[in-house]
Amino acid sequence: MRATPFRDGCTIETCVRDLRRVPIHPDHWYPLAWSRELKSGKTLGTHFAGKPVVLARTASGRAFALEDRCAHRQVPLHAGVVDGETIRCGYHGWTYDCSGQCVDVPYLGRERLPNGVRSYPCREAHGMIFVFPGNATLADEQPLPVLDSVVNKNYKTRRFGREVKCHYSFMHENLMDMNHQFLHRRQMGQMRARSLGRRRGENWIEVDYTFVRMAGKQPAGEALVFGASKRGTDQGGRSVMTIRTQYPYQTLQIRSSDDALVMDLWIVYVPLDAQQRTNRTFGLLSVRKPGVPLLLDAAWPLLVWFTERIFKEDRAIVELEQAAHDSQGADWNHEVFPVINELRDLLRSCGERTVIPISQSAESAESGCERS
Repeated sequence: MRATPFRDGCTIETCVRDLRRVPIHPDHWYPLAWSRELKSGKTLGTHFAGKPVVLARTASGRAFALEDRCAHRQVPLHAGVVDGETIRCGYHGWTYDCSGQCVDVPYLGRERLPNGVRSYPCREAHGMIFVFPGNATLADEQPLPVLDSVVNKNYKTRRFGREVKCHYSFMHENLMDMNHQFLHRRQMGQMRARSLGRRRGENWIEVDYTFVRMAGKQPAGEALVFGASKRGTDQGGRSVMTIRTQYPYQTLQIRSSDDALVMDLWIVYVPLDAQQRTNRTFGLLSVRKPGVPLLLDAAWPLLVWFTERIFKEDRAIVELEQAAHDSQGADWNHEVFPVINELRDLLRSCGERTVIPISQSAESAESGCERS
């Protein structure tokens, strides 16, 4: 097989792959919508890496997923209607069941039914609708994420997410690299992160951090998660943050000095376009309830406000990273943090073994092998 060349003449075999051109691997469960977005008896048009997918909720409440096209004239099925346990195209009324089989053509009857469309394994859990966009025969081998804190009544959970205009790898790096706390200095004061150690397995990597506040006061939103802290306390009195990429998902957990889990974040980045330059994030942030549960309820709007400001800064910075990559036409990052270099290797090895073509915005830019 002929190797796919990069613009500088390198190939996968002769040059470290530009991580920003590594597609996310489809053989995993990805949420394509929140459960609340798909109403009973309705359809919802979504995308995964440029492929249109229609979600439908039947009369019995079951959610299923198909290619978002009618086999007849290729019009989107999300413009059709749900009829009992099937979806009917809004053009000629061709009808498909949850397996994608065409089960009725009104003007032909059921004797000469045409081919159907592709169906996707679909499951609903934790308030999300998961779809398996890859090889359907592997779906049963890949478990859905286990989110214990979300179902634990001792935690209060916030669901959040929005579109971010960057390759998913930038998002993984941003969350795992806590050395970027300088970015959040206006929200959190001057914090210094210290890496305690990292661990790596076949398809995962994780790192532990502690933090010291060098200047500024602890924000009230931060205090809700970490609890009140004293500047300059020794290591034994500090919380430990563990960040893990368990491909393709990420988690961030904060444990207090007595090893109690006080915050549990689960997040995934779902590419929408074929270039995988726009992702929709799905995140669940669970915070342990204090001794007086209503206290957290009363302070919840403050926590939402605080986290939104942090997420806004993160979103802006990764979009700037993507813009720099597109302008340069290659990955020029000079990464020195071992944790991130290992993460980048993991994302390459777990990603799909193809190369995303360079976007038009980078066609006129100079290109070179990755400089990390």
